[in-house]
Amino acid sequence: MSVQVMLILVLFFWDIGSIFSDRKGTHPVQSGEPASISRRINNHMSSFEETKQMDKIISSFVKRYKVKGASVAVTKDGRLVYAKGFGYANEEEAEEVEPGHVFRIASISKLITAVAIMHLIEEGKLALDSRVFGSEGILNDDKYSDYKDRRVENITIQHLLEHKGGWSKYYGDPIFMPHVVARKMKVSLPVSSEDVIRYTLTRKLSYTPGTRYSYSNLGYMLLGEVIEKITGMGYEDYVKFSLLNPLGIWDMQIGKGYYEEKAANEVKYYEVVGEQKVLAFDSYDSYGSRVYGGNDISLLGAAGGWIASPAEVLKLTVAIDGFNSSPDILIPETIEKMTRSGRSRHNVIGWKGTDGRGTWWRTGTLTGSSALMVRQSNGINWIIMMNTTTWKKSKIHRETSRTMFRAVNTVRRWPEFDLFDQQVPTPIHSNFLTRVD
Repeated sequence: MSVQVMLILVLFFWDIGSIFSDRKGTHPVQSGEPASISRRINNHMSSFEETKQMDKIISSFVKRYKVKGASVAVTKDGRLVYAKGFGYANEEEAEEVEPGHVFRIASISKLITAVAIMHLIEEGKLALDSRVFGSEGILNDDKYSDYKDRRVENITIQHLLEHKGGWSKYYGDPIFMPHVVARKMKVSLPVSSEDVIRYTLTRKLSYTPGTRYSYSNLGYMLLGEVIEKITGMGYEDYVKFSLLNPLGIWDMQIGKGYYEEKAANEVKYYEVVGEQKVLAFDSYDSYGSRVYGGNDISLLGAAGGWIASPAEVLKLTVAIDGFNSSPDILIPETIEKMTRSGRSRHNVIGWKGTDGRGTWWRTGTLTGSSALMVRQSNGINWIIMMNTTTWKKSKIHRETSRTMFRAVNTVRRWPEFDLFDQQVPTPIHSNFLTRVD
């Protein structure tokens, strides 16, 4: 490689601490200098002969469903062995997706919130049977003391975690009804989580808490409020300080609703062409797209507001996956409670479901974004994030799952190194690969 080319590469990757000596593959070496995982890796570090077929399958999927951009990460035995982007982070600016780009992860945020709650339970600051409302409840503030249905006093932390709080979709999802909430509660836009909760308490429950499953964003919003009340910290601050930062995760944060507010390394989101304009979440007379202004991402918060890179989500995942290859931040009994192998998927905590044989999964969908994460029984975890609503909309998860399982299964040998520890790359050789059993 010429001195001129090397200089260009040095200057180009200076800000993320990466210098390349071989575009076909690199081997990571630790330097000890702390930095975000997302900013220490790039697509070339996951370019191997062994993953070419996987790359081809994912690229074909992206093209077939007209996905603007996607990002994939894989861990094997606790090591980050693959992290690569496909397509565009911003098509108009021809900005290609790199592992460092962050995406809206929607309801994968619920897993983060559930981990935070279970962590507090392990510390003895909370219990699964702790009541949420009422004079003896955690949220016993005056602002939440006026409720129409006395049964809310029976709602427990476990009910919220398992989507059994007593609410249904009969009245719609109040988190996505800011104008209705604002008018009813006589508050200005944008509404707050307090406004949404108080609005919900003005209506009767659809069923007795604990008796029926009904997927609830509100329940996880309430868990975010519980975390704030118990810790005395903001929800986002607590999760970062107590869970993410100690793991070396620095880029994850609660996202924003408008393009102008997006994070520096955040992708642009795309909805289906011709999608009808909607009323902005913070206005009564301004219309725009659902991806920018249609949904209040900050309000979703604990239920669906996080943005992250695939690599950083997997950094958290390997700390809660129950494998012996790397330390977990939760005890085995807690992880078992969250996954409950062999039981109804309606009893899982944080996760979307399990198959009873060691495979767990979590999905996340918002207009303009989609994410799917899977923990397999063979020590492999993977995640794919997309910045586009396809013509299949939320049904894309089924095809995404098929594609990713097929793609991952084509790889017979994964790198033995760990991109989580990446600082300065050196040329890679065949002995850095390990066979998949």
